[in-house]
Amino acid sequence: MFAKILIANRGEIACRIIRTARAMGIATVAVYSDADARAPHAAMADEAVRIGPAAARDSYLDADRILAAARATGADAIHPGYGFLSERAAFAEACADAGIAFIGPPPAAIAAMGDKIASKELARAAGVNVVPGHPHAIEDLAEAAEVAARIGYPVMIKASAGGGGKGMRLAQDEREVRAHFDAVRREALASFGDDRILIERFIAQPRHIEIQVLGDQHGTILHLGERECSIQRRHQKVVEEAPSPFVTPAMRQAMGDQAIALARAVGYHSVGTVELIVSGADPSGESFYFLEMNTRLQVEHPVTEAITGLDLVEQMIRVAAGERLGFAQADVRLNGWAIETRLYAEDPYRDFLPSTGRLVRYQAPAQTEGQGAHVRVDDGVAEGGEVSRFYDPMIAKLITWAPTRDAAAIAQVDALDRFVIEGPATNRDFLAALMQHPRFRRGDLTTGFIAEEFADGFAGAPAAPDLLRGLAGLAVLLTQARDPGAERSNWTVRIGAQAFAVDRADDTLTIDGTPLALSLHRARGNAPMELTIDGEPVMVQADRTLTGHVFHTRGARHAVRVLPRRIADYACHLKPPATASDEKTIAAPMPGLLMRLEVRAGDTIAAGQTLAVIEAMKMENALHATTDGIVDAVHVAAGDSVIVDQRLITLR
Repeated sequence: MFAKILIANRGEIACRIIRTARAMGIATVAVYSDADARAPHAAMADEAVRIGPAAARDSYLDADRILAAARATGADAIHPGYGFLSERAAFAEACADAGIAFIGPPPAAIAAMGDKIASKELARAAGVNVVPGHPHAIEDLAEAAEVAARIGYPVMIKASAGGGGKGMRLAQDEREVRAHFDAVRREALASFGDDRILIERFIAQPRHIEIQVLGDQHGTILHLGERECSIQRRHQKVVEEAPSPFVTPAMRQAMGDQAIALARAVGYHSVGTVELIVSGADPSGESFYFLEMNTRLQVEHPVTEAITGLDLVEQMIRVAAGERLGFAQADVRLNGWAIETRLYAEDPYRDFLPSTGRLVRYQAPAQTEGQGAHVRVDDGVAEGGEVSRFYDPMIAKLITWAPTRDAAAIAQVDALDRFVIEGPATNRDFLAALMQHPRFRRGDLTTGFIAEEFADGFAGAPAAPDLLRGLAGLAVLLTQARDPGAERSNWTVRIGAQAFAVDRADDTLTIDGTPLALSLHRARGNAPMELTIDGEPVMVQADRTLTGHVFHTRGARHAVRVLPRRIADYACHLKPPATASDEKTIAAPMPGLLMRLEVRAGDTIAAGQTLAVIEAMKMENALHATTDGIVDAVHVAAGDSVIVDQRLITLR
C-alpha cells in the first residue's frame, strides 16, 4: 500500500480524498494556488505545497509543478480527483515515467475514451449502442450545416474532447447551427485545448443515465448500478440520484453489460463512468445510446456510495496499489435511494447569474446516519473564505439517503433549509424547489426539465397557504421581540401581494380570524429557527429589514412587511414611488472577462440583438438588447475584466 498520496486538485474533492486516505492510514499532500493559500484542503492535509498563481493554467493544470511537488514531498502516488489533469493521458504517463503511481485508469484507456469521435468507434466495435451522428470532426461552418441537415434536426453540437457540459449547444435549425458553431469551438479550445467539433442527433425526451464501472488490474470488471443525472442546466448536472426511477432491472442488466464490454475493450481498471442518453419516449427502455466514458471519479459518486455501501476512493487506491477487488458482481446490492444536489454560487432569481465573493457566513447542516434518512455534505470551503472567479462555482454537495425516493427528497428540503450561506448568492432555494416539484416527485425527468418547467425564470417555490399564515405570525412575534414596547395586537402583515390580519392577545395568535398554533425555538449562532406551524415543523432563516423581514424557507424567499393596522390602512392608499428605467444602460450582470463586443458607438440596434459576450465561471454568456435604440457610447473594450453592475454600453 502507498505511504503518501498527493492530491492534484482542490476544494471538496481534495478534502474528500484526504478523508479516505487518512482512514486508510496514508499520509497526504495537498497542492494549492495563491487563491487557495488558506483553503480547507490545504490545511487538512499532512503537508501542503504552493504550485503557482490563481489561474488554473498556471497551477492546477501545470503537470510539471504537480510532479515537482510530489517528488519534493516523497509522495509515491497521485490522485487527480476530477477535472483539471484527471483525464489527461499525458499526465498519467508522466507519473509513470517519474515512478509515481497514478490513481486512475491506464493512459491508453484515458486517451481512447478522451476523444469523443474515436471513443464512439471503439464503443460501436464493442457492441455498444451509439447515437446516430457524423463519424468525423467537423471542419467548418459550411460542413456543420450540411451534416446537421443530413442527420436531421434537432442536433447537438459538441466539443470532441469535452465534458462537464462545456462546449455543447443544441441547434433546432440551420440558423442555430450557424449561431452556435463558433462559440462551441471557442469554448472547446479554451476548456480542453482542442477545438474539434462533432454533431449528432438529439434524442427525444432525453434522460441522462450513467453506469458506474469498477475494475482491478487482474481482469475483474463489474458495474455498481446506475445514476440518473437528467436534471441539468446548460448541460451541467444539478441533481443526481441513484438508482434511476426510470430504469428497470432488465435495463440495468443491459446497460451494465454494455458498459463492462466497453471497459474491457479498452483494458480499463479503476473507477469509470459510462454515460448514456436514453429516450424517455420509448417505454421499453431499449433506446439507450453511448455518449462518452469519463475515465475518472465523478462529482456524483457519493450517491453510488450511499446505495452500495462502498467507498469508491478507497477502491481506486487499492486498485492502483495492485490489489484485487474483494467482491464480485453478485455481491453488489442496491439499497434504498440517494439524491445529490450541487450548491452553486449563482443567483437563480437573476437567471442563474454567477456570483462570487466572501462567505460571510457558512454553516452546513449536521451530517447524520441512522435507520431513517442520512445526510452527508461534501465541501471544501469555510466561513470567511472566498468563492473565486478562477474556479468552478460549486460550494458544496448535499447528499441524502433514505429507504425511499420520496423520503430522500424530503430530507433534501429539510437539509437545504438548514444550510446557512451568506455572501455570494446561491441556488439553495432553487434546489429545494426542484425537490418539491410534482413532476420531479413523479420521476418524469428529461434533460430539458429546467427549461420546460422554469421557462419564465425562477421566482421561488410555491408556498402553501398554511406556511404563509405561519410566516405572518412569525413576523409579528419577531417584531414584538425586537421592540417590546410595540402594541400587542392589530397588525397587518404583507407577504408579496397577500395581506394578513394578525392579532395577538394573551400569547394567542389569530390570523384573519382563525387561531394559529405556532411555536418557535430561537436558535443560537448561525442556525435557522425551528418553527412548528399547526404541528408541522419548518426551518426558517430570517434577515431583518426596516419594516419586517425576509424569510427563507422551503425553496423560496418571502419579503414580509409588518405594520400596525392603522398605519397599514393608510399606507395602502399611497402610490408606489416611481422607478428609473435602466433600458438605456447595459451593465455587466456578473463579474468576468469581456470576450467580445458586437457593437460600437453610433450603431443602430434591435431588441434581442447580441451586444457583448462575457466569460464567467468557464462559460460564455451573451448580453442582449432589451429595446431598440442607438449606441451612444461603449465604455469598455474586449479583453477587459468587468465587475458586476459595471456600465458597459449606453443607448440613446
